[in-house]
Amino acid sequence: MENKLFKAAAKAINESNITTAFTGAGISVESGIPPFRGKDGLWSKYDMKTLELDFFHQNPLESWSVIKEIFYDYYGKANPNRAHYVLAEMEEAGLLKSIITQNIDNLHYEAGNKTVYEFHGNMKKLVCTGCHNHFTVDNIDFENLPPRCESCGGLIKPDFIFFGEGIPQDAYANSFQDASSCDVMLVIGTTGEIMPASQLPYLAKQNGATIIEVNMETSKYTNSLTDISLQGKATEVMGKLGEELGI
Repeated sequence: MENKLFKAAAKAINESNITTAFTGAGISVESGIPPFRGKDGLWSKYDMKTLELDFFHQNPLESWSVIKEIFYDYYGKANPNRAHYVLAEMEEAGLLKSIITQNIDNLHYEAGNKTVYEFHGNMKKLVCTGCHNHFTVDNIDFENLPPRCESCGGLIKPDFIFFGEGIPQDAYANSFQDASSCDVMLVIGTTGEIMPASQLPYLAKQNGATIIEVNMETSKYTNSLTDISLQGKATEVMGKLGEELGI
């Protein structure tokens, strides 16, 4: 990785009035969280239908057995990595306005970021499908599946987006607002596969933003959109960028 690219990226961020980060599965892989898609993705091992909304309501025990295994037995043990912490330090230093994330793992919050727009929801939060009461992971007894609401008896669901559900309205509006108004967008660990989130860097670029991309491999953005490509592991790249930024 060339030093001049890191210097150019740091210069763009330092001169920016509004910088936002757009993150995907690649930032959390080094925390032990596999992506959903690809050769080693979760959908190569599990049936996607378990996260279809209709299937969940019709077969709650089957869905919840898979959900518990993936998200609460396995994902639940993950901790933030250096890339997450650098973004938190950038926000604290006034160099980052917000994070738009496609991830549901809560690691940006755990690292210390305050302004995070969760495009696909958050697995550490749950909601009753009957009375819409909200719960945290600590409130749920995962030994008795499927979990039911003590108030109304309704089926409890993780508060992340299932197939067949829409994007949370506030997260959608805030994400598109920041993408359209930022001067710099840091694209980290996402290859541009998932609509509509994948359109956010295009919106930023159309409105004059500099696109700084951090990915292991070439993405759909690299040759058509990216201004500065910092190729490598998110932890290593963001660690070095943090050093250039003096944080």
